[in-house]
Amino acid sequence: MKVIAGLGNPGKKYEQTRHNVGFMVIDELSKRLNISLNESKFNGIYGIGHFSNEKILLIKPLTFMNLSGECIRPLLNYYNVPTEQLVVIYDDLDLPVGKIRLRMKGSAGGHNGMKSIIQHLGSEDFKRIRIGIGRPKHAMDIVDYVLGKFTEEEMHHIQHSVDRSASACEKWIHTPFLEVMNEYN
Repeated sequence: MKVIAGLGNPGKKYEQTRHNVGFMVIDELSKRLNISLNESKFNGIYGIGHFSNEKILLIKPLTFMNLSGECIRPLLNYYNVPTEQLVVIYDDLDLPVGKIRLRMKGSAGGHNGMKSIIQHLGSEDFKRIRIGIGRPKHAMDIVDYVLGKFTEEEMHHIQHSVDRSASACEKWIHTPFLEVMNEYN
């Protein structure tokens, strides 16, 4: 089983915000792979389906960003999936808007959702797709920025990166992640 988790915050208030690009990719994958997010367990919503003869689990933690590991670890345990079969999709302030970067492993890089996942998994050895949201141009508070909505111009770039990230996930289902990295980075 391959597990794809997108990070974000639950609720209408946070839809289409910079911090919710992970959720946006899961929604796109849900459509593409015809996997309904109709299950609920461990404070998350998820769906299971098949694609290219592989079982796929799509997850959106509903714990709020900073507690994402509280959902992901129990789901991996419940379905007996090793962390090597996990990819996490999330926003990154240090990448330009719309740029994506795939990595085999790494630190949290200051991202609280990733800190939570690393803490609960006890490891940094899981795949990730970072989607650039850029940094605020003015002296705007970081929290206000990541919880803010994209501008119309940014949204054009973000939709492209959501599509590319979803395509990278689809390719990973039947291709080694290193090859996917080489193609999408």
